[in-house]
Amino acid sequence: MGRKPDIIRTVVLIFAVGLVITGFTSLQASDDKPTASGSEAVIVSVVRD
Repeated sequence: MGRKPDIIRTVVLIFAVGLVITGFTSLQASDDKPTASGSEAVIVSVVRD
């Protein structure tokens, strides 16, 4: 029974580290320029025979 607090702390620590990693990757993704937006969007048409 003495090991349960250690396991809970480990699980919470892993969860917190995952949140931090997710936060950093989402910040880096939002810094990039959008590839296509508004008038810069590429229009693709289907040509049928």
